Amino acid sequence: MSSDPRLWIGFDLGGTKMLCHVFDSDFNLLARQRERTRGHRGAERGVGRIVDTIEDAIKDLKIERVEVAGIGIGCPGPLDLDEGIIIDAPNLGWSDVHIRKVLEEHFGCPTFIMNDVDAGVYGEYRFGAGRNARCLLGVFPGTGIGGGCVYNGEILRGSKGSCMEVGHMQVDPNGPLCGCGRRGCLEAVASRLAISANAIKAAYRGNAPYLMENYGADLSRVRSKALAESIKHGDEAVAKIVEHAAQMIGQVVGNLVNVILPDVIVLGGGLVAAMPTRFLNPVRAAAAARAMPAFVDSFEIVAAKLSDESAVMGTAAWAQYQVDEKVGV
Repeated sequence: MSSDPRLWIGFDLGGTKMLCHVFDSDFNLLARQRERTRGHRGAERGVGRIVDTIEDAIKDLKIERVEVAGIGIGCPGPLDLDEGIIIDAPNLGWSDVHIRKVLEEHFGCPTFIMNDVDAGVYGEYRFGAGRNARCLLGVFPGTGIGGGCVYNGEILRGSKGSCMEVGHMQVDPNGPLCGCGRRGCLEAVASRLAISANAIKAAYRGNAPYLMENYGADLSRVRSKALAESIKHGDEAVAKIVEHAAQMIGQVVGNLVNVILPDVIVLGGGLVAAMPTRFLNPVRAAAAARAMPAFVDSFEIVAAKLSDESAVMGTAAWAQYQVDEKVGV
């Protein structure tokens, strides 16, 4: 146990499950709770489950609430970071949720909300593949493509909300329609969802027989593991689709290198975890081809280390950082 008796709670609301971890001040894991996000689409009910999940984690440790020094919570969707409000979370069906106010009133400790991808990048900065980088860029391809940046220990953000919407950088003006309503965004052509859709088209044409035989044309089944297995069993068309997507991500990474010159770029998410070498190598090559020649040897591109733990660790660590910065601990 740390000599600092304070405890920190990290909460990740960004995936299909609510994850709640309790850490000591050395970030040893003391307790964890997991709750399905599905089924809590109403904001009032969902926030109630967040409170209950934190209560369950505290109860397991048999501690008093006063020992909890801060709570960090990673949230999807547009956020008002200053006021602690989830402005809109379409996947949850929530809007205008004053999550910080609810948690602070209930638990009596400071609470900090953050974008869930920012949380994952900050977790990798504190504990993972980007540990102690001066400038860390994170790119997380999944259903969409999220991005985040930690610069000199601070999460890069906008005036009120998060920024680094890497997935919505335009890569093809005449490209497919993106979920944001614009055309040719990176995530419209290179997200796992886009890759899966193109792989299913290849399967329909007879160019991905393993994928068709084992996973069919159900988009919900063709996830990262299915894509990796398809390639492993000889579906060359799927391999080319993945490589093209990785190259597109690499081009955007190269452009961002020219803007902020990160010393480390971390790639995370299920696609990278399922086929790290196949995904990272095209990203590295495309980024090096797009970055200014003087910058090519100034950065490294690596795979994330913390997997699903990055965001929940990042939220707790951010809460600790914010509290210590404000009170001068």
